[in-house]
Amino acid sequence: MSTITPETALVYTMVVVSASDDEMTDSELTRMTGLVGYLPAFRNYNVERLRVDTASCIEILQSEEGLDAVLGLIEEAIEGTHTDLVYALACEIAASDGSLSQEELRLLEMFRHYLNIDRLTAAAIERGIAARQKTFLA
Repeated sequence: MSTITPETALVYTMVVVSASDDEMTDSELTRMTGLVGYLPAFRNYNVERLRVDTASCIEILQSEEGLDAVLGLIEEAIEGTHTDLVYALACEIAASDGSLSQEELRLLEMFRHYLNIDRLTAAAIERGIAARQKTFLA
């Protein structure tokens, strides 16, 4: 049995990506809240836990070997059939502020390898997220 719920693992995923460049932007936090309120994966998640789960993830990240610990918790809590969802949420948060930092790109690469996301699946997810970010601004 996992030490965190699958929903908490998804929150941890979003927090890790948002915090990867040492700054959790308003656009990233807004996107996280929106995804928790919208996605079917969070149907049984109490949104009141979002603040608690975010804080606990940050606390783990600040410990020695924090990133590996969080990735291990995520991997343990998520079924193999749902690793594409984890990667999609990671990409969604990374893209939410309009640009990808080197830290975010490196972290996405780590997620791909850690969760064994094949290149075709990763490319499809990345392309879908890129399409969702398009605007009609002149």
